[in-house]
Amino acid sequence: MHDPRSLYPTIEPPEQRQPHPGLDKEMEPKADIGLDSYVGHGRLQGRKALITGGDSGIGSAVAVAYAREGADVAISYLPEEQADADRVIEAIEAAGQKALALPGDLCELAQCEKIVRDTVEAFGGLDILVNNASRQIWHDGIENIPDEDFDATMKSNIYSAYRVTKAAIPHLQPGSAIIFTSSIQAYEPSATLLDYAMTKAAMNNLSKGLATQLTPKGIRVNAVAPGPIWTPLQPSYGQPMDKLTEFGQQAPVGRAGQPAELAGAYVFLASDEASYVMGETLAVTGGTPTP
Repeated sequence: MHDPRSLYPTIEPPEQRQPHPGLDKEMEPKADIGLDSYVGHGRLQGRKALITGGDSGIGSAVAVAYAREGADVAISYLPEEQADADRVIEAIEAAGQKALALPGDLCELAQCEKIVRDTVEAFGGLDILVNNASRQIWHDGIENIPDEDFDATMKSNIYSAYRVTKAAIPHLQPGSAIIFTSSIQAYEPSATLLDYAMTKAAMNNLSKGLATQLTPKGIRVNAVAPGPIWTPLQPSYGQPMDKLTEFGQQAPVGRAGQPAELAGAYVFLASDEASYVMGETLAVTGGTPTP
């Protein structure tokens, strides 16, 4: 057994800033995406997965886990995140699986449709869609959120998830799974993350509505709601500096989570072990309760 309070160290990040969207490789300390820890057990053997925002943070940990569970994995990401994406592509291929790199901006409708089309063409189908890509920029009060920032967050988070899902559904067969990355922010929005929190609540709601629509077709839809997880979102203006240097310590477990600690939730929801789980949100929050 491992004490969850000390399984990972309590991070006390030094003051740091990266230009948005940030890179895993530039973070201090580095995030754990499971490269040295995740062990697969064949639970996704033969599956074909598409993960948005799969280059870093939670998305990269899910990509590594899915590959080690036997799935071919495509990851979409912004072109400026190529350095992180290369590491994930290498890990997928090292697991003996097909990997597909899909750089581009999901704020564009054409790119949302293209990543689905390219994945289906490369892998011969699509079984798992993880809507994970998100933009998070903090602002001190609603009056200080520029309209262009608000618009970019809506398009990055809600529009992209909606559009990619809409493009993917015609390719999904019974037994397929769609998973959305929501957040504790959907339930307990921070004053500095109003627009981001709105999108996470919307993703949560979309997952439940889609589950009602798609469960009769044998397609399962669920969401994961992470708590404070140490990812490039945080130092790339995702948190005020005073909150960054104490990031995650307010969680009941006493520390921030690592991306690798989310991987099992996404594997479970994509696998046949979750065959009777639809329209649920699995909270991975370090002990903070959700409704």
